[in-house]
Amino acid sequence: MTREEVLAVVARHLASSVDGLDPKTIDPMRSMKDYGANSLDIVEVVSGAMRELKVKVPRTELNKLTNLDGLVGLLYDIKSNTGELAKP
Repeated sequence: MTREEVLAVVARHLASSVDGLDPKTIDPMRSMKDYGANSLDIVEVVSGAMRELKVKVPRTELNKLTNLDGLVGLLYDIKSNTGELAKP
């Protein structure tokens, strides 16, 4: 799975949580809050993306994220490492 495919998954979940948002117009350098997502929307987007991608992300890692690109990168890295966060 490519990074662009992971972005498409996240964008689709974000668009389904925020009314009037087109997944094709989502800029990964912006945050979900920039698109009008509240805290419950964000949980729904992250949970839905993790379920679809069949990965688990530790909350401590999620707390470090500032934009969609960070989330996409984290999900992509975990997905590329067979569902687990790479150990340092």
